[in-house]
Amino acid sequence: MSNKLFNVEDYRLLAEKKLPKMIFDYLDGGADDEKGLSHNREVFNRWRFTPHRLIDVSKRDITQKIFGKKWDAPFAIAPTGLNGALWPKGDLILAKAAAKANIPFMLSTASNMSIEDVARQSDGEKWFQLYVVHQELASQMVKRALDSGYTTLVITVDVGVNGNRERDLRNKFGLPIKYSPAMMLDGCTHPGWSLRFLLGGMPQLANFVTAETSSLEMQAAIMSRQMDASFDQQSLRRLRDIWPHRLLVKGITRVEDAENSIKSGADGVILSNHGGRQLEYNLAPIETLQSVASKIDKPVLIDSGFRRGSDIVKALCLGADMVLLGRATLYGLAAKGQQGVDDVITLLKQDVDRTLAQIGCPSVKNLSTDFITKD
Repeated sequence: MSNKLFNVEDYRLLAEKKLPKMIFDYLDGGADDEKGLSHNREVFNRWRFTPHRLIDVSKRDITQKIFGKKWDAPFAIAPTGLNGALWPKGDLILAKAAAKANIPFMLSTASNMSIEDVARQSDGEKWFQLYVVHQELASQMVKRALDSGYTTLVITVDVGVNGNRERDLRNKFGLPIKYSPAMMLDGCTHPGWSLRFLLGGMPQLANFVTAETSSLEMQAAIMSRQMDASFDQQSLRRLRDIWPHRLLVKGITRVEDAENSIKSGADGVILSNHGGRQLEYNLAPIETLQSVASKIDKPVLIDSGFRRGSDIVKALCLGADMVLLGRATLYGLAAKGQQGVDDVITLLKQDVDRTLAQIGCPSVKNLSTDFITKD
């Protein structure tokens, strides 16, 4: 691990130096004026720790058990799209890093490696995240994930339409990447990134390229990347019927939506506002975490804005069973490839462990609201 990179923000700053502006803006940006991005981070300041003293914390346990399996940390790698634009075979790098660290990895529908390729080339348990672009295509992807050995299906439900990401609009970002004079000049000033992609080729949406497009309507939906805005509880139940393993619903912030998802057959929910990339003035998931966790008897996972081990511990205190890391591990990927992802995971493991010691709690399993108070 670098002796100059001490936290996730250090990796973010290095990623900004290493990536062309268009690519970094895609990674770092959010919806509209991006107040949702800052809110996701600022909201953690509302909770303060109330440490216990005279507790034996000489031995600490950060392992977490969820869905019957023991993991080496209470966090996972969230599904994120276009990782191959940050580093060649970025999806595979993340999957391998998760397997090495014994934490879950979630492959996005918008990955740059296919469902099958990631499964074939990596060890460890893998979960598949589904964007419902077209319901017939969704059924095909679910079958592919099942045939490839994915254990958990994660259905994202907060993208009825794409968010208004103005950085991407100004940069004219999309796939395939368009080589404007400004983009070519930016590439020249980031030779490491440019060389990697000259050798390996530009990324594409691999799951759509390999999908069996059996109708003109489906092909049009794929090319325009339009989400199915008609997806509802009945649609969720149809997917539940064809997926025999664990199913999670991602993109929820309201208690009743979590309850309805469980009633429709979900095995848990992921509280998320899509990292501030969809709706600017949305609640931060941690603001409703305690309410949701108290109302449903299934696992509650959460993402959006987590950068420190102390953030993770606060979420566990409020009732989360696991935290998902999105940008945090992507900053590591963009900065240093495989080593960067490994480093960020190690940093956060150490930070969670250190926080437990500081608050007088020997195990993440003992965390509760007793260890925090709200300002």
